[in-house]
Amino acid sequence: MAGKKRPGFGRDVSPQYTNIVERLKALANLESVAGMARYGINPTSAYGVSIPDLRQLAKEFGKNHHLALMLWASGIHEARILASMVEEPAEVSNEQMEAWAGSFNSWDLCDQCCNNLFRKLAAAHRKALEWAAREEEFVKRAGFVLMACLAVHDKNADDAEFLKFIPVIGRESTDERNFVKKAVNWALRQIGKRNANLKTAALEAADEIRLMDSPAAKWIATDAIRELTGPPSTRFLKKHPGRD
Repeated sequence: MAGKKRPGFGRDVSPQYTNIVERLKALANLESVAGMARYGINPTSAYGVSIPDLRQLAKEFGKNHHLALMLWASGIHEARILASMVEEPAEVSNEQMEAWAGSFNSWDLCDQCCNNLFRKLAAAHRKALEWAAREEEFVKRAGFVLMACLAVHDKNADDAEFLKFIPVIGRESTDERNFVKKAVNWALRQIGKRNANLKTAALEAADEIRLMDSPAAKWIATDAIRELTGPPSTRFLKKHPGRD
């Protein structure tokens, strides 16, 4: 944008990085760090800074690719979440997506990165399918989190894009790992809530998944059916028969 330089664009962003790290340390909350494990969050290298505080920092510092890379390289839990907020989608390469996803070590980092950044990329639908087939727990989770996020936010995608996800959801429903099965369930529910046609497809898939000889599959299907046939979902789809 002519005449308006982004913070740090075209110059050394090290001072910004140092400032942010000092701000994160000042916002550190040891009680929050201690409680992270109770919610299944990896507290390693974490300061316990809240998401609202991170969003305020992101708003203050603006979008900057080089700053995002430095924040990610720090290894600090909250700095990596912040990196997903300040990164410029147009600057993200396939290699960067793979590197960041491959270093996910906690469900919240995975989910924040997918929702703040990865869903906005041209490769999002493709990566959802690729990562859903991967063995690494949080890479696989990222595939299904992307499906859920795209179902909510990608207003321009047609139903065919989401129908591609349904067989993958069925195929991976027997994965018993907690963070995977919850993401599979989330993807199925969000696809089903997108519109009436996809709700029908999601419920048909859930009926098949429920018959699988797997506790994870039965839970995924039962929970999805409960939500998609409950009053809130039914009322919404009556008012919004097309894309939400």
